[in-house]
Amino acid sequence: AAMKPGAILVNAARGGLIDPEALLEAVASGQIAGAALDVFEVEPLPAESPLRRSERLILTPHLAASTQEAQARAATEICGYVRDFLIEGTVRGAVNMPAPASR
Repeated sequence: AAMKPGAILVNAARGGLIDPEALLEAVASGQIAGAALDVFEVEPLPAESPLRRSERLILTPHLAASTQEAQARAATEICGYVRDFLIEGTVRGAVNMPAPASR
């Protein structure tokens, strides 16, 4: 394991980043102290998931983007991206494609 002994893992990014079996083994062996997970490869996390049985894991239901405030903020941000593209011809914050040089 690449984590320091006794570390606590937090994943609120993508469920596929964590190997559930390896996580359970690392927690059971004491390699890491525990983990807090807000995302899972399958959501909602199935009731029979072994992750649910560990007392050293904190599991939350990935609801951060479901608030009215988060939805309003996302809508405002997306409108800004579209505006920037229409006016400037660029995509602000693009990470997986080059921004077009012109329209």
